[in-house]
Amino acid sequence: MKKPEMTVAVIGYGAIGRVLASELLADAHAPGLAGVLVRSARDEARSNLPADVPVLTSIEELLVLAPDIVAECAGQEALVHFAPTLLSAGIDVMAISTGALARPGILDDWVARAKTGRAQLFVPAGAIAGLDGLGAHRLAGLSSVTYTSIKPPIAWQGTPAENMLTLEAIHERTVFFEGSAREAAVSYPKNANLAATVALAGIGLDETAVRLVADPAATGNTGVIEAESAIGSLRIEMAGKASANPKTSASTAYSLAYSLKNLTSTMVI
Repeated sequence: MKKPEMTVAVIGYGAIGRVLASELLADAHAPGLAGVLVRSARDEARSNLPADVPVLTSIEELLVLAPDIVAECAGQEALVHFAPTLLSAGIDVMAISTGALARPGILDDWVARAKTGRAQLFVPAGAIAGLDGLGAHRLAGLSSVTYTSIKPPIAWQGTPAENMLTLEAIHERTVFFEGSAREAAVSYPKNANLAATVALAGIGLDETAVRLVADPAATGNTGVIEAESAIGSLRIEMAGKASANPKTSASTAYSLAYSLKNLTSTMVI
């Protein structure tokens, strides 16, 4: 188990990063907040964070801090930019923008870097539940996994969904994408990271079926996992409120905080 005095740096200070930083600072038993790396929210971060928490703008500054683990809260492009350097340097990475791992060659490359650097790449549950059960079914032999993501139309703005639907005119629940988790994660990088997370926990990126749904009646974001294996079936549904960013569930930041706190907890559940 990691020592209680371990430190974590956070990449990003948006809807997820703000809550995560606050949770870490509020809990004396959580990993210490070593610093926050930002691109465009430096003034906001500096005004909200304690004076002894560095606000960084470069990977070089972060490496000097030498945190035990870095939590990414800034999107796929930030993860792709920073993770290889961190893993190679022997710094653990906890990634929420897991859709990046669906891009060709990235998963194998990062696993190799982590092995060379003796680091770990952590994937928290994010805005879904039941990954422990899904993992157990995987060991027994999964035959199928389907992940369905249901969000209000506003959450799909700025995505390829706009090429298929007039989002503001939808009057009923509409499935606009059916494909693999890899296809969903790559095509919808701000909306379908959970598709990759579920796939990595279960049957794989190309074998996991994904449905993306726009529902005008939805008041938040809902994720549903349905799986069949040699030991039975699994169905998990998690409905949550959206964060300040409607594409992201409010529970995501707390999932990250929970996973990080487990690294220094005497009892881990």
